[in-house]
Amino acid sequence: MKLAFILDQLDSIKIDKDSSFAMMREAVGRDHQLFVMQQGDIVWRDKLVTGFSRKLTLTNQKDRKSRWYQEGLSEAIPLQEFDVVLMRKDPPFDMEYVYSTYLLELAEQQGAFVVNSPRSIRDHNEKLAIAKFSQFIPPTLVTRQEILIREFLDEHKDIVLKPLDGMGGASVFRIHSADHNISVILEMLTHYSTRTIMAQRFLPEISQGDKRILLIAGKSVPFALARKPKPGETRGNLAAGGIGIAQPLSERDLEIANTVGPQLYKQGLMLVGLDVIGDSLTEINVTSPTGMQEITNQTGFNVAGMMIDALEKCCL
Repeated sequence: MKLAFILDQLDSIKIDKDSSFAMMREAVGRDHQLFVMQQGDIVWRDKLVTGFSRKLTLTNQKDRKSRWYQEGLSEAIPLQEFDVVLMRKDPPFDMEYVYSTYLLELAEQQGAFVVNSPRSIRDHNEKLAIAKFSQFIPPTLVTRQEILIREFLDEHKDIVLKPLDGMGGASVFRIHSADHNISVILEMLTHYSTRTIMAQRFLPEISQGDKRILLIAGKSVPFALARKPKPGETRGNLAAGGIGIAQPLSERDLEIANTVGPQLYKQGLMLVGLDVIGDSLTEINVTSPTGMQEITNQTGFNVAGMMIDALEKCCL
């Protein structure tokens, strides 16, 4: 297969943690070809969606001080000529990201196989998408009205507030009913009631970890990565200093995964990361889910292999 990865700058990738790198390494081990491009390399020209892509060769993968890759020369290749185009650009999900999904959707119409589906990425905001599976979620409010958020806080006493376009735990606040900073936090997050945010009841089970459950082609990886907050934190995100501990899926985890997974896969979402705290689904990550290497290193289960298996099944 010819695999094209749409990524951030290669020098920013941490090869001992990055899931895109795990997939690339697994693909190379099976003699597949790798190509890379960035978001700005995707263009529509002469009625075709083309990527200014570079052939990628993996080189020194053990010495962190050495460059782990070698790039070929940039070449304009219509996206339909690749077997798979993997959209792995990290958020923020800004308008440039949206424009990329429009171009990738046009590429699909010309015969390209894009993972994940660009339209489904747009349709599944990583915070709001949980509303489609409300039987699994904690008490949740989505609004920009301060009075409604205050009523929600009065009811639940201890809540979490987060922007709808954040990642890695950025700008996530936990507030109590006796907090002296409620007004300024609401002003900042809602931009004085002009930006919609999400409020959720605080889940004390976060102390046992914010579980990342990976779904591949509608099926769950058998282990979750429980990201436990560092002392003094309520966010389990690895980017916020959380510690990831792999563990088997619980019965509730499986119930959520077995319900959500097939429905998302039918909509073209081949690789998804569910966030589960205790028994509650809190987020559905569809842009560039991570956690593959941590799970594999701790359990021996080849998560990237499961992903490449799914791609081979679709393309070969």
